[in-house]
Amino acid sequence: MTERTLCVVKPNAVKDNNIGAIIKMLEEAGLKVVGLKMAKLTAEKVEAFYAEHVEKPFFDGLKAFMTSGNVVAMVLEGDDAIARCRKVMGATNPENADEGTIRKLFAASMTENAVHGSDSPESAAREINFYFDQFSIL
Repeated sequence: MTERTLCVVKPNAVKDNNIGAIIKMLEEAGLKVVGLKMAKLTAEKVEAFYAEHVEKPFFDGLKAFMTSGNVVAMVLEGDDAIARCRKVMGATNPENADEGTIRKLFAASMTENAVHGSDSPESAAREINFYFDQFSIL
């Protein structure tokens, strides 16, 4: 089933010039980029995007990290795009990620894990709308 998902290249991967390599891996997995933008998140935007984590003990570190530099957000489209993107990203903890996945190759730690990807159709819809308006996606 063709669907859309959001993938965000996090500040460490942007700073380390891994944007192109990450996009290439996603495209080689059969995903098409239909929306793309670079952004600088504020603390308020991070709190809104990660609202479900605000009360968790790791959130302050996540907020500091996500506001530390630019991110690249992209809308990806393809058959089973959510599952396909998550497979290419690898496990959240790069120590547990499969060889050749984005997080195994580019993550610095579990918090600085190079990319974020939507985990469900509902999350994908909400997250895509967070970064993009209807005129920003092909």
